[in-house]
Amino acid sequence: MDLVFNGIKLGLILAILIGPIFFALIQAGVEQGIRAGAMVGLGIWISDVIFILGAYFGVSYLTSLVESPKFTLYLGIAGSITLTFFGLGALLTAPKAGANPQWARTAFRSSSYFSLWMKGFLINTINPFTFFFWIGVATTMAADGGLGNQEATLFYGGILGTIIFTDFSKVVLSKQIRRIMKPIHLLWLRRISGGALIAFAIVLLVRVLML
Repeated sequence: MDLVFNGIKLGLILAILIGPIFFALIQAGVEQGIRAGAMVGLGIWISDVIFILGAYFGVSYLTSLVESPKFTLYLGIAGSITLTFFGLGALLTAPKAGANPQWARTAFRSSSYFSLWMKGFLINTINPFTFFFWIGVATTMAADGGLGNQEATLFYGGILGTIIFTDFSKVVLSKQIRRIMKPIHLLWLRRISGGALIAFAIVLLVRVLML
């Protein structure tokens, strides 16, 4: 149970961080509802599963890869471009809220579930923080003697389960917030989300260039 508890603690640390994933989940949940937010979350969770498997089975190779300055640079640039793309998409589009007072139930239904899934997947995957987090976890566990398959399942399952629970909770909460929001509030949310994503992109680019 200690492994599960330690995994939950790491998952909670990730949950309280305010980053591009947070804004992507909230924006999708508020604008399109629980299913849309869950699809963004699904892309994030599948990305995390891929990182977990890669870090667990290939930690030595990935560690050497991380030590390459060019890898960090290219990953940071790709992540910055991805965040900028989604940020501009939010800034340059406006809510299609009509005169119907039930606008919140019908707005933003044009986005396909696949595009929402891909948004979550890309934001999480092409993010150096995500990469370094999972590599850091895997190398720390390896330094402590490594984990067997059953132990790894408990530990990483605790992390991933916590991430899924907290991300989905954010989506559900965002839908409740949507009930009291007016179209102008939704417009400002979209502007804030877009601006935040671009700000994260700039900070990321500056950091990798300085490295």
